[in-house]
Amino acid sequence: MRRKASLVLLALAVFCTALSPLLRWYAFPRLAKIPANQYQDMVLEAKDATLLDYGTMTAKKVPKVTIVQTLKGNVQAADKVEKSYGKDVVVWDSLSYVQGPDGRMVSKLPERYIFDAHSQEPVHAPGEMVDNDPVKRQGIEFKWPFLTEKRDYVYFDAQTRTSAPIHYEGTQNFRGLKVYYFEQTIPWTKVAFPKILPVEGITAESIAKTGTTRWYTTVRKFWVEPTTGAPVYGEEIHKEELRGGTLLGDKDKVTAFSGHVKMREDYIEHTVDLVKSNRTLVLLLTSYLPWGFLGLGVLLLALSLYLEARSRRPADPEPAESSAPEPVTA
Repeated sequence: MRRKASLVLLALAVFCTALSPLLRWYAFPRLAKIPANQYQDMVLEAKDATLLDYGTMTAKKVPKVTIVQTLKGNVQAADKVEKSYGKDVVVWDSLSYVQGPDGRMVSKLPERYIFDAHSQEPVHAPGEMVDNDPVKRQGIEFKWPFLTEKRDYVYFDAQTRTSAPIHYEGTQNFRGLKVYYFEQTIPWTKVAFPKILPVEGITAESIAKTGTTRWYTTVRKFWVEPTTGAPVYGEEIHKEELRGGTLLGDKDKVTAFSGHVKMREDYIEHTVDLVKSNRTLVLLLTSYLPWGFLGLGVLLLALSLYLEARSRRPADPEPAESSAPEPVTA
């Protein structure tokens, strides 16, 4: 009976030990993915910012500029791309909407970002765009890969429509989470005017005829939770200028926007709570279950060997039977 039990335990030990690396290296890359229907929004603010008054073409100090960013998963578009490319794909339709202190629109920048649901690598498919201009992204945008590494990544900048390194600058603690801090600097670069401008009758084409150009620079900062690859906080030191042309009159340049953009506190709290929840799910496949099954396999193996050793131990000798004394005859 002990021999049978030890064999059963040995089989279970082999199963658990084999399941451990399968969960980590086979199941996790296939099961961990961004859902196609994900929706999220975020509000950022730049307090005491500088903003261009298009009516007078002068820069003015304002108490606050608000940026509302939304990401909406387009399931129908993702299904079409998946049929053509044969992989799990996510299509995010995003919008960055900037409004002044009076609630009026300053600018808005729509994007369509198509990427691999597992690796977050961009997928180049019809419809990929920034402000309705076709683009071909290189590198990541919005989200880092699962199990983010301590290294530089290539990050796509929507304003310039180009990609550049975003540098790993160290590990920090943010609201109880271990995070990796990344920073990217985009130098002054001439960029396109938004398709939709805040003043009626002024278009990107009409400004272009005046010879005035738009320039932009930013320092982009992200604090990324490495297990999920999700940013829990972000900032930008953002500057825009209009330069040259007849639109500015006798001015060489004028500030269109300048401000230190930060996530609003309520959205920080919501993001941290969401990332903590998702982090537990990822750790189940990458750490808790693989190590748990490995430990269980070792325990079962030890128990199996113990029972096998007990079954092979020689039995104690049986006591000799005592015979009754025979009667003595005379």
